[in-house]
Amino acid sequence: MLLLVQVSLLVSWLLCYSNACEEGVHASSRKREGDILLCRSCGYEIASSLDLKFIASKLALAQRNDTVIGDQKVTLQLFENPHGRRFQVITLKKAALHKHWPADGHFSWFPGFSWTMSTCPRCHAHLGWSFQPSNWPGQVTEKHFEESEETFVALIIDKLLQENFAATLLVVPRTFKS
Repeated sequence: MLLLVQVSLLVSWLLCYSNACEEGVHASSRKREGDILLCRSCGYEIASSLDLKFIASKLALAQRNDTVIGDQKVTLQLFENPHGRRFQVITLKKAALHKHWPADGHFSWFPGFSWTMSTCPRCHAHLGWSFQPSNWPGQVTEKHFEESEETFVALIIDKLLQENFAATLLVVPRTFKS
């Protein structure tokens, strides 16, 4: 009887250890993949936290560091458009966005850069702006934009949702629980 209890405890410990290791593997692979940012309107995958690229602007009304993406500190900048609307944005190297060219250099929040409005490719919700050097032609190819080190996007933080947070919003009906 004592041997049976010891074997049972050993099996329980091994299963628990195996699950902990598995969770550790998943956590480390998530770190390599980065946190995924989704369109808040439709859930489309817009960007990865691995593509964060802080671009400071002297025209920002304010900036602050916050943990809005996982446990990673991100710099948010506050801007105001000519109509008085304010936006808190994060900047990234790239994102899966539909860019509405041609780019415009007027009222740019980033001096030396022209901007174009950017929307979700699925639901067309306005998510932010894409920026390119002002000396570029107004319209460039998507490939040229994505491959350049000089381009970036500014996404409105209120229009995004973290994938891991979105997963917690799903409720499993009691009938499906065992």
